Amino acid sequence: MRACSPTRNEFQRVMALPLALLSAAFLLLLSATDNFSFAHESQANPTQAASQSITLAAEDSWPPFANQFGQGISHRLIAAAFKQSQVEVNSLVVPYSRALMMAEKGAVDGVFNVTREASTEQRFVFGNTPLFVAQASFYQRKQRPLLAANKWEIPKGSIVGVIKSYEYGDEFPELVKQRQLNVVTVANQQQLINLLMIGRIDAAVMFDLVAQENLQKMGVSDDVIPAFNNHSSEIYLAFSKENPKAAQFAKELDQGLTQLKANGQYQQLLSPK
Repeated sequence: MRACSPTRNEFQRVMALPLALLSAAFLLLLSATDNFSFAHESQANPTQAASQSITLAAEDSWPPFANQFGQGISHRLIAAAFKQSQVEVNSLVVPYSRALMMAEKGAVDGVFNVTREASTEQRFVFGNTPLFVAQASFYQRKQRPLLAANKWEIPKGSIVGVIKSYEYGDEFPELVKQRQLNVVTVANQQQLINLLMIGRIDAAVMFDLVAQENLQKMGVSDDVIPAFNNHSSEIYLAFSKENPKAAQFAKELDQGLTQLKANGQYQQLLSPK
C-alpha cells in the first residue's frame, strides 16, 4: 500500500503546479498592459515619434558665421530653426567648395551659407527666407589704395583676389569682363589678406564681418581697409536637388526662422558671441 501512495515530495509538486500557472498568467497580463501603455503614449506624442534628422555640409573658414570647430552664427540659427520642427541637425565641417560639391551630388542634404543668385538657383533648392543678409566689399591695402570711387571705376587690368567657389553677386562676372580684371582665386581669407599685404593683388573681395574677424586675428586691421561696396548677399541654407525631401526641409526651415523672429530669439542668435 505504501508503494501506491504519493510521497510528500510528489504531493508538493502537484500543489505547486497551479501556482506556477497562475504566476505565468499574471506575468503575461502585466506584459500586455505595459505594451498597451507604451502604444498609448506613442499615439499621444506623435511629434516625438516623427522626429527626424538632416545632415548638412558646413563651411570651415567663414567666421563669425561658420568656423573650423563647427560653431558660429549660421550653426546656431539653423539648429534653432529646425528644432521648431523636431529636426536634428548633423553638420560635417569641410571647405566651402567641397561642401557645395557634396550637396550637389546628394552626399549631404544641404550646404551652409550659399548666396542665392542665378548660378546657385540652377544647382540647389532654396526656401523663401534667407538666414541673414551679408555685406561684401572690396578691400585694399591702406598704403596702396585703389584709384576708384566705386567698383565700376576700378582701373582696367587690376588684380582682384577672391575665394574659390564663393558667390559675389550676379553683377560680378560683368564687372570682371567690363573692367578686364585679373581674378586670383585662393582657398581662404587669410591667404587673401596676405596677398594684399605683400602687394601681389590690388584688391580683395571679402564679406565685411568675416574680414573684420580675420583682420583682427592677424593684427592688420589698420593696414587692410574697405574701399567700397561690392554687393549685399542674401545668405541661405541650400538643399540638394538629389534629396526628395528638399522642398519639405526648406519649408520647415522657413517656418522655424519665422518662429524665431516672432519670439525674439532670432536677433539674439544673430549676434556674434
